[in-house]
Amino acid sequence: MTETIVKCENLKKWFSVRTGFLHTLISRRQLFVHAVDGVSVDLRKGEIFGLAGESGSGKTTTGRLLLRLIEPTDGKILFKGKDITFMKDRDLRPLRRQMQIVFQDPYESLNPRMLVRTILEEPLLIQKMGGRKLTGLVYKALEDVQLVPPDEFLLRFPHELSGGQRQRVAVARALVLNPEFVVADEPVSMLDVSIRAEILNLMVDLVKKYKLSFLYITHDLALARHICDRLAIMYLGKVVEQGSSDHVIGEPLHPYTQALIAAVPVPDPESKRIEVQVQGEIPSPVNPPSGCRFHTRCPAYIGDICRTREPPLIDIGKGHLVACHLHSK
Repeated sequence: MTETIVKCENLKKWFSVRTGFLHTLISRRQLFVHAVDGVSVDLRKGEIFGLAGESGSGKTTTGRLLLRLIEPTDGKILFKGKDITFMKDRDLRPLRRQMQIVFQDPYESLNPRMLVRTILEEPLLIQKMGGRKLTGLVYKALEDVQLVPPDEFLLRFPHELSGGQRQRVAVARALVLNPEFVVADEPVSMLDVSIRAEILNLMVDLVKKYKLSFLYITHDLALARHICDRLAIMYLGKVVEQGSSDHVIGEPLHPYTQALIAAVPVPDPESKRIEVQVQGEIPSPVNPPSGCRFHTRCPAYIGDICRTREPPLIDIGKGHLVACHLHSK
């Protein structure tokens, strides 16, 4: 059985909402944004796990929670069997080497005042790694992301690199510590279409080479099917469907997943498409709907049970999980 590297159980993150002076006088009830509201997922060694959904569904917050970049409100986070949910910073610091992130925007995630060499040396120095091998580890990281020869890039500033080269440096910075778990937060959305495939294929090759556990956050289901082993679909802070990428995208069960797939353009004018009519706007995460959170927009709404009872995430076979009353009878 494949080893589980990262696991979360009923993970929650609520952000408090600042209200105006008048609202504070009228109502003393504290308001919260339910960014992540009961997510349970696990990542196995050597797999790419996708997290997909619309903007505002809680994907990025989930990724940062798993890395403990932000503090959880409730739930449990396990890293290699160790509970790190509320671990103190001094105890968590040695584990930081094994958990890294690639941010969405390479223009913002790299310090413009640092040379590429300094950017890659910084995490090694913070973790007191390398020593005499420091330069060798930096060279190896650049070679892994195909920035060769390394000598041509070491003394450049980020503004002297192209967008694709900048993101390769960001990937190299994440891998220079030889981590076991990497979160990639929409790593190609800021890049030209012509170089997206290169970066994605590079990441897939590195995952296979180093047996990494890779959390790939995206809103592009076509890309998710191409690179992810398993996939979870999020809506308003909750996972509504989860399973292998082929099952979730090839045989979608939840109406929300079906709507997302129906919105993916297909370069074939004669292909038969499933029309899924989703009406209305996404509800506010400050006051999410009762019952099934998708019931206010769901074309398959079946009555009071959707409005009053939250559907459990159940396994309908072969590890394909879905949270929908249509499949819970």
